[in-house]
Amino acid sequence: MDIETLRKWLAERDTYSILETVDVQTGERTVLKEFDLVIEAPNWTKDGKSLVYNSQGKMFAYELATGEINKIDNGFASDCNNDHVLSPDNTQLAVSHFTNEDATSRIYILPLAGGAPTLVTEKGPSYLHGWSPNGEQLAYCAERDGQYDIYTISVNGGDETQLTNEPGLDDGPEYSPDGKHIWFNSTRTGLMQVWRMETDGANPTHIVHEDANCWFPHVSPDGAWVAYIVYGKNDVEAGDHPPNKNVELRLVPAEGGASKTIVKLFGGQGTMNVNSWSPDNRTLAFVSYRLKE
Repeated sequence: MDIETLRKWLAERDTYSILETVDVQTGERTVLKEFDLVIEAPNWTKDGKSLVYNSQGKMFAYELATGEINKIDNGFASDCNNDHVLSPDNTQLAVSHFTNEDATSRIYILPLAGGAPTLVTEKGPSYLHGWSPNGEQLAYCAERDGQYDIYTISVNGGDETQLTNEPGLDDGPEYSPDGKHIWFNSTRTGLMQVWRMETDGANPTHIVHEDANCWFPHVSPDGAWVAYIVYGKNDVEAGDHPPNKNVELRLVPAEGGASKTIVKLFGGQGTMNVNSWSPDNRTLAFVSYRLKE
């Protein structure tokens, strides 16, 4: 797909978006705003004041107190997808941007206040999911030689380090708040499941055992809980996470155990691709969708 075809597809999706939050203790949902176009993947800022999301390749910040929406100046990186994260000090934004020359996703860093992007990953496709707590490394899913695996790289670029090498898809890598582990999802057992490994790729451990396809584990700021999105076992292929499906958001203790469903919704791709925990560990932000008639 060339970049113009990609842009046209992003602009023409017949979907309404509803930006919401849910209290993970009570299950109470709150609608913040409805949009007549597709928005995706809210990140909660560390001060608890804003939600950063992407829409039609651009980046925006929704101010929770006022409902005001501010466009973030992301310079030439204007074809961003839903894989973006904030730096631990909340001063920078890392995005996955489809480069003009080949419409392939690469990772860039820019000031959260807006400004010129700096390329991090020379190779593509690369889809960002995690920023190490010490601010020095990024974790991402990348396709190399026909296989999708998990990699890390310095925020300054350079050589990338491959952490997984299993048949099938490994995706969604995210650092634990203590910096000791990377959480991810993998099809290595057949279904998509939630795993955890050490930050050098050692000791991969199957944490969430579900008879379903589980995507994008997001660790709460205190490290106690992991939220993830669930597709029905027979609703999708294990390695696929499409939009416009009936899905669930579930919660599990970080050390493993019984999970619980906190939200059922129409969504999927774009709903919660990146970490959207509030700083107080109480609330998740997400996007649900409704098809236009």
